[in-house]
Formats: sequence, C-alpha cells, structure tokens
Amino acid sequence: MKIKLQQAADVLQKADEVLVLSHKSPDGDTLGSASALCTALQRMGKHVRFACSDPVVPKYENLFAELKTEEFEPNFIVAVDIADTQLLGKETEQYKDSIDLAIDHHMSHKEYAKMSYVDSTAASTTQVIYELFCMMGVTIDKQIANCLYTGLCTDTGCFRYSNTSATTLRIAASLMDAGADVAEINRIMFDTKSRARLNVERLAMESITFYENGRFDIMEITEEMMKQSGATEGDIEGLAALPRQVEGLLIAATLREKKEGGYKISVRATPPYDASAICAQFGGGGHKGAAGCVIEDEKETVKKRLAEAVSNYFRSQEIFVWGGGTMKI
Repeated sequence: MKIKLQQAADVLQKADEVLVLSHKSPDGDTLGSASALCTALQRMGKHVRFACSDPVVPKYENLFAELKTEEFEPNFIVAVDIADTQLLGKETEQYKDSIDLAIDHHMSHKEYAKMSYVDSTAASTTQVIYELFCMMGVTIDKQIANCLYTGLCTDTGCFRYSNTSATTLRIAASLMDAGADVAEINRIMFDTKSRARLNVERLAMESITFYENGRFDIMEITEEMMKQSGATEGDIEGLAALPRQVEGLLIAATLREKKEGGYKISVRATPPYDASAICAQFGGGGHKGAAGCVIEDEKETVKKRLAEAVSNYFRSQEIFVWGGGTMKI
C-alpha cells in the first residue's frame, strides 16, 4: 500500500523493536539512510538494529559509530533504498515477506512492503529520510548529518549528476549547517582509492569496447580481474560511472561477472537517454541516468545482446547527433 510521507512518520513514531534493512553490496545511499534512521530512532528511546547481507566496508563504518548493538525479535521491519526484495541478499532474504515499511527513491520500485513511500524525484533515499525527519521533529546533529550527506553526495556523484535538484542542494546546505564533515566525506568518497581499486580500474578500462560510432561502450569486470588486482566488492563501488566519461559517449554499460555465472549489468546514460529503458528489456530497472539488470549468458553473447538492445533503442529514439549535441527528429 502506497502511503504519504506523514503517514510514514506517524508509523515510525509508534513503532518499537525496529529492524532496518539495507540492500546487498551496500552503497552510500542505503547505508547513509539506514544509519541515520537507526541513530534517530534509538535517540527516541526505541530498540533498533541494522541488518545487511554484506559487510559494511571501512569507509562507511563511521556512519554507525553511535549506534548501540541490540538483540531482539523485530516487531517492525523497514527497508531503505531497496527497490526489489531480490536485492536483499542471502542473509536477510528471510524478511522479504515481512517488511512493514519501504522507503525508497527508485522509479522501478516494486510494491513488496505492507506500506511504501517512494519519491522518484528525490536524488537519493537520504533526501527522503531528511524530509521524513523534518516531519518527525528529529534533531539533525553532526552524526546524523554525516549519514544523510554521505548518501546524498554518493548518489549524485558529488552533485554532478542530472538527479541533483535545487532541493537537493538546499538540503546539502542544511546538512552543512548541522555540522556535516562535507570536505572530509567528499575526500573519502571521491578522492581516495585503495591500490586494489587502482589495479582493477586499470584492468577494467583496458577492456572497454566501443559501439555505435563511439556513442556506446561496454566495460568488463571479471572474476579474474578481481583476483589479479586483489579487489573486493567495496573497491569497485562507483566503477560503472567511469566509461561514461569518454567524450562523445551517450550510454555506457559495465558487465560484472557473477561467481555463480552470468553478469550483473550497470548502465549509465547521458540525458535525454534513459538507462532504465535499456535494462527493462532484460527484466531490470532503475533511474534514467543509472539502471541495472542481470543477464544469464556467456560474456560475448551478453555483449552482443546489449549492443543490439542499445542500437535498437537509439533507432527508436530517432536522435540526430551533431557536434556533441542532440536533437529529436
């Protein structure tokens, strides 16, 4: 059931013994949302704990610094930044049919919870959580501001992506006023890389193949690359955005080989193109600027299917390209 934000605020104020879930392979938005919500609810005197199928990588550990560890059987379960229960992962999939409230910003959100509040115009789920806190009368101090800002900046590419709105920037300014360590968070998220990240980044960039006269490219991240570079899943977060930086590129796809076979596909698109329209052809979804799907096939076949899908998409859009600009014809 879809609800309004005020209703979400009301049910959270009444809830206790709350379990907050993040999606597997957690990023800054799901972790920033979960840590902020957990911290705020604990300060309201509620019993709260956090769960995620995958470990929190070191650069996000400080988000949970003030969270007390509690053990209890949850009476109320909240999912944040989770568009589909398939994103829960093995350790938390037991809760997929018991989620009471889902808070999200994905256009492709599937209605799996008893109550859902989804704002697809929000740049991040932390933007939604900020607005929720305003309704709940939560005091946003330095720790909570850091949590919210982390999700806001990572999901907007440090406010460079087209999902950044005037509201997004106003919220960021408010979080700065509340004491968020903006410069330090930006440094850690965007200007700091492990050696393993540099190694896997080099190997991935060398794998790029161009199509459609340079308008579309595919980058690979294989298990062999991960092994050779010593990289972990945390090291490749955000790597899918790199191939879109090539001049003249309009759509970029990154293939991440799965251990059990097949490939997880991350698609990035430059306006007015729609990444979710590409992924929808393979049962996936997301936002216009960033979307994903899974294709169970051999690598070369996956690349061929993606190239054909993008080629057909370009033709369907009837976009004429000239000198770096676009025009519908």
